[in-house]
Amino acid sequence: MSEFMAEIIGTMILIIFGGGVVAGVNLSKSGGKGGGYVVITIAWGLAVTMGVYASGNFSDAHLNPAVTLGFAVAGDFPWSKVPEYITAQMIGAIIGAVVVFFAYLAHWRVTKDQGVKLGVFATGPAVDSPLANLITEIIGTFVLVMGLMFIGANQFTEGLNPAIVGLLIVAIGMSLGGPTGYAINPARDLGPRIAHALLPIPGKGPSNWKYAWVPVVGPIFGGVYGALFYGSIFEKHYTAGFWIASVVMAVIFIAALVIELRKKRFCRRQYFKACCLNTFSFLKIIFKGDIL
Repeated sequence: MSEFMAEIIGTMILIIFGGGVVAGVNLSKSGGKGGGYVVITIAWGLAVTMGVYASGNFSDAHLNPAVTLGFAVAGDFPWSKVPEYITAQMIGAIIGAVVVFFAYLAHWRVTKDQGVKLGVFATGPAVDSPLANLITEIIGTFVLVMGLMFIGANQFTEGLNPAIVGLLIVAIGMSLGGPTGYAINPARDLGPRIAHALLPIPGKGPSNWKYAWVPVVGPIFGGVYGALFYGSIFEKHYTAGFWIASVVMAVIFIAALVIELRKKRFCRRQYFKACCLNTFSFLKIIFKGDIL
């Protein structure tokens, strides 16, 4: 099997298990409905493990454009193979999402919530705040790529590595997944989102394209910076790219903080204004005698 096909198959398996557990836990009439977030995070970890086992003998088992770009930036993967790997990952993610659609074919009609249906395919923010959501995805993918490099630097048994990577995914999901659903993989989100837009899902609603850039840009930034950070801090290989990326990250984090603080002040002003209006209305009623 070629590397191209291996990345397709591995990513397809990742999405079948990952998207499948979200469908099983959330779609109406499913036997797994109500399984909860812990079930989802564990299954996603196993999904990555199985995807890596399926493709690892034939490719580098990246299954994730952010990982491919991160390792290329670190010099551990040839740039000439990057387009091939990313294309394969996107194809595999779309195919995997189509398989999940057919696996739960009878459940789309009886599930009325459009957001639940979209959630089987793509991630979304718990609190809609684009820069804050971007930071969450950056941090999650930064930890992912750093974790992969930590694992590679230690002398684990080769056959055990995919399981360790799966545990890393579980840890990321449980600790950092709450705000955005932890895409940490552009193909994982964009491929199934495309499938959601194209498939004849009854009553599916929009695919939330206004948010779609976050789980693409965030993981790419986080993956690349994770690789640069590891090379600089752990291998003492400082580059101009690392310093430039560090400045960009600092600007993004500061901008997000300023935006959130302004929102807080706005909320306080709105609350104060509402209190004043309510007090004025109450006094007006009293002086008019309407309260009696």
